[in-house]
Amino acid sequence: MASTQNRSRRAFLERAALASAAFTAAPLRAQDAGNLPSNIPQWMKIQGEPVNWHPYGLPSEFEKRVVKFKRASVQPTEGVSLTPLQHLHGTITPSGLVFERQHGGVPNIDPAQHRLMLHGMVRRPLIWTMDDLLHFPSVSRVLFLECSGNTSRDWRSPVSKDVQQTHGLLSCCEWTGVPLATLLDEAGLQPDARWVLAEGGDASGHTRSLPVEKCLEDILVVYAQNGEMLRPEQGYPLRLIVPGWEGNVCVKWLRRLKVGDAPFHTRQETSRYTDLMPDGSARQFSFAMEAKSVITRPSGGHRVTYRGFHEISGLAWSGQGRIRRVDVSTDGGRNWREAALQEPVLHRALTRFRFAWNWDGSAALLQSRAMDETGYVQPTRAQMIALRGFNSRYHYNAIQSWGIAASGEVTHVQV
Repeated sequence: MASTQNRSRRAFLERAALASAAFTAAPLRAQDAGNLPSNIPQWMKIQGEPVNWHPYGLPSEFEKRVVKFKRASVQPTEGVSLTPLQHLHGTITPSGLVFERQHGGVPNIDPAQHRLMLHGMVRRPLIWTMDDLLHFPSVSRVLFLECSGNTSRDWRSPVSKDVQQTHGLLSCCEWTGVPLATLLDEAGLQPDARWVLAEGGDASGHTRSLPVEKCLEDILVVYAQNGEMLRPEQGYPLRLIVPGWEGNVCVKWLRRLKVGDAPFHTRQETSRYTDLMPDGSARQFSFAMEAKSVITRPSGGHRVTYRGFHEISGLAWSGQGRIRRVDVSTDGGRNWREAALQEPVLHRALTRFRFAWNWDGSAALLQSRAMDETGYVQPTRAQMIALRGFNSRYHYNAIQSWGIAASGEVTHVQV
C-alpha cells in the first residue's frame, strides 16, 4: 500500500511540475464579444427559467452531443446503443447514457404484476413480489458493466472512428439490490446444486447459466441504479448484476431462477457468447472480463489545438479486481510512464487515470496499458492475435492506439 501511495504522489508531483512549466492557455474561439469579460453577458440581463420548470432534470441544451449512439440492426427490436465515453468525466455513467444491448425489445413491465420465481434443486421453491424484495436487507456497489463484444468490431481492422464506437459497450453505475446468496439461502440449496439458470422477461426470453459459487460470492439482484429505480432499457423492475463478468449474464427483467446440477446449455450460451479459437474449438463460459483500458481524451474525433501542456485521461477496469497500475505511452509503446490513478480505486469498477503530457506539435501515438491486482497486464494487439486469432467475436482486450497528426487531428490506428 505504501509503495502505491508513493507512486501516486510521485506521479502527481511530476504532473504538477509539467503543468506549471509547459501550460499554455488554449486560444479563445470566436464568440459574441458582448458576452465576454469584462462586459455583462446577455444571460445576466434577463430572468432565467422558473424554479422546478422540469419535473425531471434535463441536461443543458449545449450538451446535445452527449448522447448514446445506436448501431443499426436488421431487426428493430434487437441491437445496441453505446455510451459516449469521450464526453464523460469521473467514473460514474449517468443512467440515461448507460449502453444497451437488446435481444427482443424493451418490455413494459408493471412492477405490481412482476414476480421472481426460484425453483429447481432447492428445499423450498419461492415466488417473490417486488414489495417482498424491497423488504430484504439491501446493498449498494459501484461496478462496471461491459458487453463481451465490446471493441470486437476492430479485431481485424480499425473500422471504428471514436472511443464511443470502439469501447462504448461499457458503463459504470452504483447498483442497489439484494445479494443473490440471500435469496438462495431463503430457498435452501440442495447438496448437489451446482448451477443457476437466470431467465429474463423480454420477448427473447434471454437465459444464462451461472455457477453456484459465483452466485454465493457477489451476484446482486438489483432494482435501483444511481439512486433511482432501474430504467426500462436497463431491466426495470429487476435484473442481475454479476460483478466483473460479461454483460450478457447480467440478465435483465429477471423473472426466474432455476437451480440445477449442471449448465443448462441454452441457445444464448451455445449459439452465442462462446469464443471460437484458431484450432476450431470454442471456449464456453469464459465469463470474466480481463484487464482493459482506453484513453478517452484525446481520442478519435478530437483535435489537439495547441502545443504545450495537455492532460491525457482515460479509464481502466478489470473483472478480476482492482486496477493496480496504468502506464501511458506517447510513442506507440516504445516508452511507458506511470499514470496517476484517481481515487477511489474500487473493486471491479472503472478507474480514471490521468497523465501530464507536453505536446511539441509532432506526430504522436497514444496508448494505455492496465495492470490489475492479480498481476495480469493488458496485452498488445499482436499478443492477442497470437493467442486467439481472428475468429472470435468476444473478449477482445488489446491495447488501444490513437494517432495524433502534426495537424492535431486524432484518429483510430492499429499497431
